[in-house]
Amino acid sequence: MLRDHAVLELLYGSALRVSELTSLEISSLDHGERLVRVLGKGGKERVVPYGAPAADALGAWLAAREVLATPESGRALFLGRRGRRLDPRAVRAVVHAATGAADGPEIAPHGLRHSAATHLLEGGSDLRSIQELLGHASLATTQRYTHVSPERLVAAFVQAHPRA
Repeated sequence: MLRDHAVLELLYGSALRVSELTSLEISSLDHGERLVRVLGKGGKERVVPYGAPAADALGAWLAAREVLATPESGRALFLGRRGRRLDPRAVRAVVHAATGAADGPEIAPHGLRHSAATHLLEGGSDLRSIQELLGHASLATTQRYTHVSPERLVAAFVQAHPRA
């Protein structure tokens, strides 16, 4: 389903919390810059990027969204079957179904957030940037989200330590 694909791409691609995703409005998206304005915990607003796969999935979903839209839909980005704002439980069901169908363990939506943070770190992003993306007040929280592989630890040691 187009909506489910867009949900998955945006959850992982922008490392969003389920509550952040379900509260998004159409106006939260800046398609030209591929940015999404998110209202996080504590009412803190942040702007995070999303990649080309999410942009493509969102474009397809927005074209189909109007079929489900009702007067109750308002400007909610993601809609459920009855045309109302998508419920967090429905997002969890989408993620469980998708990860259960994939070759690997079934994970919860928050696992996508952890995976995105870890993949950013493995790709060379610094912890401070990941902290901003995730909307964490504390760098210690971000460190708990990221999992450093032994290979990455060795590579960092070899690259940076004078006695390596």
